[in-house]
Amino acid sequence: MSERITPDKGRRSAPMPEPLPVNTVDSHAHLEIATGTAPDSAEVGEILSQAKSVGIDRVVQVGYSAEQSKWCVAAAEYWNTSVLAAVALHPNEAPVIADLGADLEVIAKLAQHPRVRAIGETGLDYFRTPPELRGRQRESFKWHIELAKLHNKALVIHDRDSHDDVLSVLLEVGAPEKTIFHCFSGDVAMAKKCIDRGYILSFAGTLTFKNAPELREAVKLVPVEQLLVETDTPFLTPTPHRGDTNSPSQIARIVRAMALEREADLAELANALGANAERVFGSFSQ
Repeated sequence: MSERITPDKGRRSAPMPEPLPVNTVDSHAHLEIATGTAPDSAEVGEILSQAKSVGIDRVVQVGYSAEQSKWCVAAAEYWNTSVLAAVALHPNEAPVIADLGADLEVIAKLAQHPRVRAIGETGLDYFRTPPELRGRQRESFKWHIELAKLHNKALVIHDRDSHDDVLSVLLEVGAPEKTIFHCFSGDVAMAKKCIDRGYILSFAGTLTFKNAPELREAVKLVPVEQLLVETDTPFLTPTPHRGDTNSPSQIARIVRAMALEREADLAELANALGANAERVFGSFSQ
């Protein structure tokens, strides 16, 4: 994500995939962008119901602004056995907010909520943010890292065109025990660094893109206990439906692609990914 975001209207929804043999978790979604509705709406319920029908029965709803993070918490409260929340200011939001301190206060308060299990998505994005604003972006990233450590919650990192600096900041400040690279976009060398440091790599529909051979090589290397899967709904719909609107149900396609690359049993991999998400984010039913 980048600028101010509007609901994802006007695009066709990707067709429903074949169900997985066991249930698993979408570790990163933005349901409010997909629907443009209230967190307790029938539209959100339909997305969750469709996902459950193909084996994705739990979703982590991820924040990118103060107001939208409130939406995340409300969704986690309402859908209280299938949705958990993460809250944060996106790295493209932080440098342009008029009163950064006020918005950070909102995030700090939301972070204490029992259904909030991660701080994110935060990080660095040098694709959208010009050099003169990157200092403010880095300070926001550091603040979120400290917040995650304060509450012993997972950190969800957005990293675009900023691999070296993200890794450097994590070493400088000290990474939380559970540090997740959302929509991992690095190469094999970066994957090896992250693996060695105990970070968790989450792969999205980009794994299936023709122009992403490095991701397919990287996913083969990650120990299964350091692996998550996500959609980044409504973005990054997997092949062959790239360009359509993504939804948590498409996890089934991504897990199949992941199993193929790793030469893994589909049911075992899906089960492991779900167990990893529960270990990182905690129980969805509590």
